[in-house]
Amino acid sequence: MTVKMSAAWTGGMRFVHRSHTGHEVITDAPVEKGGSGTAATPMELLLHGLIGCTGVDVSSILLRMKQPLEALEVEVAAERSEEHPKVYTSIHVTYILTGDLDEAKVKRAIHLSESTYCSASAMLGKTATISNEFRILPPHPVTG
Repeated sequence: MTVKMSAAWTGGMRFVHRSHTGHEVITDAPVEKGGSGTAATPMELLLHGLIGCTGVDVSSILLRMKQPLEALEVEVAAERSEEHPKVYTSIHVTYILTGDLDEAKVKRAIHLSESTYCSASAMLGKTATISNEFRILPPHPVTG
């Protein structure tokens, strides 16, 4: 499948990106690189893609496993090369899950995402070592 997208320069270092599905995203460079610093950088969007991709995988896998997932937050910390091209060399993903979840099933869902389903992880894993950890928070109290 061929995917066609575009990016239109709007001045300075800002671009409006249009996806093949019609969505728009704005990127900019940091102030120290000549941008206005008013939008995410393209490299930041790569990390957003990673945590969004694995988040979708983990939540859908856990729900298929009949796990009572109440909330999921995915955080990332990454290191980049000092030399050009300044690729990501180390990425650590933290999953913060809420619910009465089986720890073994959470581990399995994360493993399946990172090893099989998440295309962003597969691509970034070509240049970066990707590690992870997770925390399970107790279910929200039932009020009523």
